[in-house]
Amino acid sequence: MRYLFALILPLSLLTLQGCDQLQTPHDSATGSGSSAAPAGPVMATVNGKPLTQPVFEAYAAQRRAASPGGEGSDNAAILEELINLELMRQEGVNKGLEAKPAVAALLDQQQRAVLARAAIQDFTATNPVTDEMAKQLYDTQLGAPGKEYKASHILVETQDEAVAIIAELDGGADFAELAKSKSTGPSGPSGGQLGWFSPAQMVPPFSQAAAQLEKGSYSKEPVETQFGWHVILLEDSRESTPPAFDEVKDRLKLAMANKLLQQHLQEVRAAADVSITASEEPASEEPAAENSGEPAAAE
Repeated sequence: MRYLFALILPLSLLTLQGCDQLQTPHDSATGSGSSAAPAGPVMATVNGKPLTQPVFEAYAAQRRAASPGGEGSDNAAILEELINLELMRQEGVNKGLEAKPAVAALLDQQQRAVLARAAIQDFTATNPVTDEMAKQLYDTQLGAPGKEYKASHILVETQDEAVAIIAELDGGADFAELAKSKSTGPSGPSGGQLGWFSPAQMVPPFSQAAAQLEKGSYSKEPVETQFGWHVILLEDSRESTPPAFDEVKDRLKLAMANKLLQQHLQEVRAAADVSITASEEPASEEPAAENSGEPAAAE
């Protein structure tokens, strides 16, 4: 079932709201606040600034989502926390902290995230995934029995290296030991073991090559994918029985909802005027994630 989640966006737009949005509305003028508060019963007033029930409910929902079942989830404690946040917000405004570039950028980004999430929720509400749509996906991708394979592989950068490894195997070399010493993939230290997988979980050239092997045999020709060149050992195969529809219906609907959202985002971007002017990648304290080198996720 892992391959289903290749349909989910790399950045999970359906869960865009995060803990960093636990905040009160931003007022740009004074510490007491010059913008109109959302209409509703006033829960508290802080230096003349009303905290209304809609503000409280929005904050309470975020607070409880951030720590479900945790401490401070009763209404009184949440209201006290909201009052304290408002006091600190007013102090920040009075000190002009909102004019600092980093703070202004964060406020801008939080507003963007809130509005984007609202647009996403509106799209998913007006484009619901039905049980019939999920059943169609189930029938085309999961409903029929199929094959699963258990394999190991040795991944190298060039075809010549793969040919040389095949020659060593022909001479009686141990596959697992060669994988440990020569494979550039993450599975190398474990002897190249990939475990059980369905064809849909691997890139097509890899799956097709594995399916053509006899149990216990290795590929006599190197297999090329976008990750490099592979020598594959098929350890075993078995018939797979798909899970019942009711067991996977919710996951299928989530996958389809994300796919529909991805398509909508592509359409919106195609119709938009987007100009990228950045000349280089922004600095980051964390190193960029490297490609795993494994032939996972075919989608």
